[in-house]
Amino acid sequence: MRDVQPIETRPARMRALAVLPVFFALQGRRVVVAGADDGPVWKAELLAAAGAHVDVFTTARSADLDALCHSPPAGSVRIIEREWQADDLDGAALAVGALAGDAAQVFVAAARQHGVPVNIVDMPDISTFSFGTIVNRSPVVVGISTAGVAPVLGQAIRAKSEALLHPALSAWAATAKHVRAKINARLAMGPARRHAWRRFADQALAARAPPTHADLSAVERTAASPGGSVALVGAGPGDPELLTLKALRALQSADIILYDRLVSPEILELARREARRMLVGKAGNGPRCRQDDINALMVKLARDGQRVVRLKGGDPMVFGRAAEEIEICGAAGIPVEVVPGITAALGAAAELQVPLTDRRRARRLQFITGHTESGEPPACNWASVADPQTVTVFYMGAGTFGRMLPELIAAGLPPATPALAVSSATTPRSIHVRCAVCDLPAALERLDRSAPCLIMLGNGLAGANEEAVRIDTACRLG
Repeated sequence: MRDVQPIETRPARMRALAVLPVFFALQGRRVVVAGADDGPVWKAELLAAAGAHVDVFTTARSADLDALCHSPPAGSVRIIEREWQADDLDGAALAVGALAGDAAQVFVAAARQHGVPVNIVDMPDISTFSFGTIVNRSPVVVGISTAGVAPVLGQAIRAKSEALLHPALSAWAATAKHVRAKINARLAMGPARRHAWRRFADQALAARAPPTHADLSAVERTAASPGGSVALVGAGPGDPELLTLKALRALQSADIILYDRLVSPEILELARREARRMLVGKAGNGPRCRQDDINALMVKLARDGQRVVRLKGGDPMVFGRAAEEIEICGAAGIPVEVVPGITAALGAAAELQVPLTDRRRARRLQFITGHTESGEPPACNWASVADPQTVTVFYMGAGTFGRMLPELIAAGLPPATPALAVSSATTPRSIHVRCAVCDLPAALERLDRSAPCLIMLGNGLAGANEEAVRIDTACRLG
């Protein structure tokens, strides 16, 4: 294997947006709303809640509009009982019309002539801006848009966001102004300041009550003693939806990400866009970065005050060299945490609906590395591995299984033992083949060796949702 240096990579370009999400600052600004009956009420309330002075032009006022006028959530609401006129739009920050037909078209034309952004209720095609679905944890405000094509989907996303963001977040966000002054006074812009804000954000998102003096003091202590750190983060088997929430937070707070080749591009796209990315992995028996070089780089970056995420496919603690990296960080006095991920065997079993334990056929499960550091098959107690009543999973064994199989059969593994090979589990590139273990080496030769591959064998695989894993081998493997 040829040693290579870490390679810095860049995130993909942003994909096309259907609309540009923006937020208008309307405190003390004048906004024009036109319409009749209850049409303008909700939009007038929303605009007043943002601190606007709302002029509602209507010829048919309602009880709800009167009530809003007398008790707005913020700002003010004034009812003007007449048809709107073009001059009414002069100097307005926004214009909103609960209108239809020709009246809507005339209103839009007048707003554009005055250079005023305009929205016509339920008519996105002629509006220059739209109102998204809102999650209100003010001063945190989340706007959700589906560009008018799927309002029900927007409502469903809002419901999920409401469940994730506790109402106490509002009080935490409101204290940020005071915390900001103290953090900015102590720390220059850069990794140390970001670290303090990450601590604040982690506490705010986990809180179920407004912040206490002790909570804020803890954040200030963090600001007083900033430093770098390392997080060993499991990226799971490839499907970004299998990433844990804690792993996602780590990615979005990273200064630099040292990632393996097994990490899918879809997962990297979830990281903080400003974070540097460095490829430090290897594929199969191809070029690799030496572990000593990775360790040295990790320690150097953390000592420079960086928040380092060491992103690994699967789980860091399962054949992920976590022991060496934890040890080197400990020796250097660098704080290190481990964020577990779904290991590939569990992801593959779930994808194919193949239980790894079955009280009728297999009551023991074992994971074995398919090769040593030199690339050779491991030295094993082959008799224990050959037990067909155990489900055995080989990681990184596609290249060496042909040499291990004679040892297994000689130790007593029946040649007809059910076996399963899974390549790129849980991703759109996933491919799998089921056969007797004696036929597996030939099948492995036809798989993509550059992709991660798991091998499972044991009687526990017999009849385990066979329809879910049966494929036309000639068609799938080419």
